Amino acid sequence: MRSRRDYIVVKDEVYGYARYWLASALRLEYQGSKCTSSTLYQVLLIAAARMVSLFAACRDLAAAPSDQTIRNALAATLPAIDELERRLNRALATNLPKALRRKARIIAIDVTLIPYHGQPAHDQREIYRSSPKSGTTHFHAYATAVVVHKGHRYTLALTRVQRGEKMKEVVQRLVQIVRKRDVKIKFLLLDKGFFSVAVIAYLRRAGYGFIIPAVLRGRKTKGRRVVGLRALACRNHGYYPHTLTGQVGDRQRRTRVTLRVAGKSYTHAKTGQRRRKKLLYAVWKVRLTPRAIRETYRMRFGIETSYRQMNQARIRTCTRDPRMRLLFVGIALVLRNVWVWLHFQLAQAQGSQEPRLFLSLLRFQELLLWITQVVQRLLRADQAPGIHRETYERLTAIN
Repeated sequence: MRSRRDYIVVKDEVYGYARYWLASALRLEYQGSKCTSSTLYQVLLIAAARMVSLFAACRDLAAAPSDQTIRNALAATLPAIDELERRLNRALATNLPKALRRKARIIAIDVTLIPYHGQPAHDQREIYRSSPKSGTTHFHAYATAVVVHKGHRYTLALTRVQRGEKMKEVVQRLVQIVRKRDVKIKFLLLDKGFFSVAVIAYLRRAGYGFIIPAVLRGRKTKGRRVVGLRALACRNHGYYPHTLTGQVGDRQRRTRVTLRVAGKSYTHAKTGQRRRKKLLYAVWKVRLTPRAIRETYRMRFGIETSYRQMNQARIRTCTRDPRMRLLFVGIALVLRNVWVWLHFQLAQAQGSQEPRLFLSLLRFQELLLWITQVVQRLLRADQAPGIHRETYERLTAIN
């Protein structure tokens, strides 16, 4: 049998890191007759790791309380939603690797939409409206700021996005949180949803460089002449100054920006023919060639991978409570940060201070499996005998 010294990290340590990151920041203190704070964190972690509901997690654990007891404990201990958001951001920054502070980093900002089928709990602003997805136009929306570097992503900030909220306010909140982490911003990569006069004017005033895909709005032609941004998209690759005009508050506002015209070749999915497409980016304080601008912006799509992994560790729920939904998203992002942080430690063990992923040693799904196995041992999942007769008779009587 191999000794403990044969392993760089073991399952119990991984579970300990995840529990410590959450407990030290969230501070959910609860002491009931059937549930304690320790049990509460254990159930939350295994529900996230298994990607199931609280009911399913409690059902399969012999020593766990009922799912209603866990919900009652959360209702009694969760703070107001603004305070909960602050605590989750503290959890994301637990043991923030020093390597991230050594030099300026590229930060990607994006919004993820979680489909929602139901009514808001308290306020209509809780529900974000967008294009149809998964059979609904209603979502709970969350924005994140993520360090993107050589294939890895480390989430630095999380914030809710409410209905009718300006994207400028979202960017401001995220940037302020990143600054509190003492991470220097080299420049920002933003989604096309942030292409607006208000956002660009704010970033210019704050002195942050950025790359944002330009959105072609307005009429296409004036007479026979192509006008506006579409006229720029017809030009050769290069840099072109442009004045953007938009509504900011109650008045029209203009801001100067440099637009980069770049292109890419691709194969049409249906015809199989090679085609060429022009891409237009709003750029400021980023000195790269048009092709390098395009390739650099492609790094932003790594944030979509972080959202995919977040959904692999997000507790499933149908609750209307926005606090619970925010908590479940935050736990998933914290678990993902623990996974990236462990890879930082593996890189340091080899003498490298820069981040690196060792996917052949530890994948995110394997980390979730380890947490599941540890909690199952602690809450005696092996002692759950099977289908309970009383539950079976109650359900079959209903049907």
